[in-house]
Amino acid sequence: MKTPLALAATIVGAALVLAGCSSSTPSAEDAADATIAIGSLYEPQNLSNTQGGGQGVTEAFNGNVYEGLYKLTDDGEVEPLLAASEEVSEDGLTYTITLRDDVTFHSGKQLTSADVKASVEAVTAEDSKSARKSAFSVISGIETPDDTTVVFTLSQRSISFLYNLAYIWIINADAEDLTTTEDGTGPYTLEEWKQGSTLTLTRWDDYWGEPAANGEVVFTYFTEATAQNNALLTGEIDVITSIQSPDALEQFASNDDYTISEGTSTTKELLAFNDRVAPFDNALVRKAVYSAIDTEKLLTSIWGDYGTLIGSMVPPTDPWYEDLTDVNPYDVDLAKQQLAEAGYPDGFEFTLDTPSYDPHPVVAEFLQSQLAEVGITVNINTISADEWYTKVFQERDFEATLQEHVNDRDVVWYGNPDFYWGYDDAQVQQWVAEAEQAATTDEQTALLKQVNEKIAADAASVWLYLYPQIVVASSELSGYPVNGLNSQFFAYDIVKS
Repeated sequence: MKTPLALAATIVGAALVLAGCSSSTPSAEDAADATIAIGSLYEPQNLSNTQGGGQGVTEAFNGNVYEGLYKLTDDGEVEPLLAASEEVSEDGLTYTITLRDDVTFHSGKQLTSADVKASVEAVTAEDSKSARKSAFSVISGIETPDDTTVVFTLSQRSISFLYNLAYIWIINADAEDLTTTEDGTGPYTLEEWKQGSTLTLTRWDDYWGEPAANGEVVFTYFTEATAQNNALLTGEIDVITSIQSPDALEQFASNDDYTISEGTSTTKELLAFNDRVAPFDNALVRKAVYSAIDTEKLLTSIWGDYGTLIGSMVPPTDPWYEDLTDVNPYDVDLAKQQLAEAGYPDGFEFTLDTPSYDPHPVVAEFLQSQLAEVGITVNINTISADEWYTKVFQERDFEATLQEHVNDRDVVWYGNPDFYWGYDDAQVQQWVAEAEQAATTDEQTALLKQVNEKIAADAASVWLYLYPQIVVASSELSGYPVNGLNSQFFAYDIVKS
């Protein structure tokens, strides 16, 4: 029923070929001046990636407005961007990075090592809301011997250090209030943000690299998928970054005016427990909840033939993926037995904090129905994205919640007992630490496979499914990304014929 990975790769390749072809060739002037209208359900909460801007600011700004020392390509490879070169000491504790010397910010200020230092310190600051903050706890010092050299000293080896640096946007150290303005080095500047409506980026003609292939990008925000689909049908937008329902595809599939591309996704739909509080501090209860949920039926009801079942936090595109879907099988009798062994033969009651946007409300109702069959009463508390961030992520004031996690390689968060879900296992923490200090990727992979297996055995969360990544675009468009890595959507290569 699900699309096999090999077939998905073939589809992606074919889609890329199709996206690169056009029945007519625009003039260079027309293409360069074109406006690309992008439809999205993920409006930024603010414009900062360290102050809770959310998935939307990553989608619009990452690689478009802001850049890092390194770049994660659409297929997850790490490439230098603002870094010209790096040297790593033999013990792996010192990284000396040389910056490009031809980069300026949108304000006109020259990029220097002081800006890099300030950017990293913004992510690691006490008030930072960056999900990647803990990844940089290994930094024991940052030195800037000259304007183009940054020296990072680590307290211990970190095999993912350069990969993690790709998540840090380099900001102007002198800039103020980057929650409502920007000062990046990317190929676009922020023209205007009409909150609740659109966010417009304009090509920056003084960009240090290859200029954007289009003149302007407008992200248009929708609160529900039907309106977004209709906007594509009527020509209000040119592309939808991620289709939210397979039911929407039929109207595009039979129309030569549109191209459907299925890429690879890193977005996991989670039922996340607060593992600090009863009864979810009991692994047997969590396993019972897991086995009471028919995840295949849920995936089919939401996505039809699209999407993938996963048994842990790791998508198939991560190096340490294993198929662990049988660890907590759908088995109502087993779930009842586990509840009885855990001391809840008659079930229990809990509140599920549910984000108000799709598909979470539908998923919540499905879970409510399924868990009722084993005596568990689910009270659905619908909250906004802002409320979720404050109540769940910051204050940890919840019993269980639904959330999509978009990043790749994020299984390591189960090694952080202070993360919002509160999973606390000393062995997992040790494996995660050892994996990060590994001398080779083979050692890292072996250790993180052990982490996968342990969190699955403990049902640290319920990994309901892996989203499909389906991009639908006007057939006049080419050059758009099709993979759903970390919500990024590089717009600078998009051309409209």
